[in-house]
Amino acid sequence: MQIAPDSPCPCGSGHVHGRCCARWHAGEAAPDAEALMRSRYSAYVTGNAGYLLATWHAGTRPETLSLDDAPGQRTQWLGLEVKRHRVTGADTAEVEFVARYRIGDGSAVRMAEHSRFVREDGRWYYLDALA
Repeated sequence: MQIAPDSPCPCGSGHVHGRCCARWHAGEAAPDAEALMRSRYSAYVTGNAGYLLATWHAGTRPETLSLDDAPGQRTQWLGLEVKRHRVTGADTAEVEFVARYRIGDGSAVRMAEHSRFVREDGRWYYLDALA
């Protein structure tokens, strides 16, 4: 799915896509863990599996990631709400968020996650989700 640069960014930041997550998707380093997390949400919205893998820490990254929907089971992303962004160290941070989505004609699903991020060589990476 393509998003026009002057359209609202799907991450919910209030910025247009071209000045928000599209920059990170194009290769610019996200400035903090929250920006990276928002850009990863936007990557799910746009089906950008390559970006998701590239921003997943090498120690926890899966070998492959498929965002292909089963026939009749298209995922519709409905919104993102960042609850908290907390810096936990010089190169570590946590982001708590709620993402909402619907698969096919099903009911909306609310996914809450408390994620950990790490910065290496000036770039932030998704590490994992806390239980």
